[in-house]
Amino acid sequence: MNNQLVKSIAKGLAITVFSSMVWTAAQAETVLTFGGSDAIGSLLDRGNKKFTKLVNERAKGKVKINFIAGEQLGNDVQVIEQTMQGSVHLYGDVLGWYAKWIKDLNILNWGFTFDDNDHMQKFIDSSEYAKLAEELRKTQGLRVLAVAPTQPRVLFAKTKLSSPDDLAGVKMRVPGIRTYLLLWQTLGTSPARVAWAEVFLGLKTGTIVAAEGPVSAAYAQKFHKAAPNVMLTDHVVSTYQITINDKTFLSLDKGTQKILVDTAKEVTSWARNQAESETQDILDKMVAEGAKVHKVDNSAFAKKALAGVKEMEKDDIWSKGLWQSIRDLK
Repeated sequence: MNNQLVKSIAKGLAITVFSSMVWTAAQAETVLTFGGSDAIGSLLDRGNKKFTKLVNERAKGKVKINFIAGEQLGNDVQVIEQTMQGSVHLYGDVLGWYAKWIKDLNILNWGFTFDDNDHMQKFIDSSEYAKLAEELRKTQGLRVLAVAPTQPRVLFAKTKLSSPDDLAGVKMRVPGIRTYLLLWQTLGTSPARVAWAEVFLGLKTGTIVAAEGPVSAAYAQKFHKAAPNVMLTDHVVSTYQITINDKTFLSLDKGTQKILVDTAKEVTSWARNQAESETQDILDKMVAEGAKVHKVDNSAFAKKALAGVKEMEKDDIWSKGLWQSIRDLK
């Protein structure tokens, strides 16, 4: 065999081996699509980006997270449904959205049920919550990797709304979650379902005159510039969760699963700490930008909301006695 032929064969073998190595490396990397629906720059958006960065660093090529920010994949319900189907693999946003599928999670969206983050954390750590998370996994194929409380939701309006009486007939935006609708009907408003991304325009044009939301997310959407009166109702304790399609999770090796779980716990814990440290700073920024922040008598709002609890349980919105069991966690 002449030297030229030997060199040609060797070159061919080298190319084949190299190509095989590249193909194997490409096959080894699993790309997971991560969807979120929060405003870019909001606390949850920053949390999702942090989770993406950390997992991509720690997985060292075994898995890669591709985070798609904002509402590029659709609104919350649409992204959740895509995650159930497996076309999206992970979802990071508020836990209360799952109330559409898990009845007792409606309690997260009922006002004045939780006093503060510590109270919410006690529920998250409870066997009651564990059962609901397992129900979500079994019935909808969604595994919650981690969840934590973040910020209270507050009220934004064009005029000051000091008491429940001031809410009568107010055209107010609420999320597309049934319990929110029922809560604000109970409190006397005329709720309107407006997409989160369209709230600022709705407030600006007067299509709606009030809205509510977590401090950080609302600031990112500039609610305070269209509705400069900010009432510290603290009616709902908001949350941050990261969820994965369960079939996708089970298809991953144990090491990658651990990276996802540990990082999700770390990032949701970071989000809680960040939320607690930045809430007052964000309120101060709102004031500096022309808003007026008002303290209100929360107990008056809570009393009116309490009147609706029996009605909610009568209508089987959540299981009878659940509300009281959560109040007893304090």
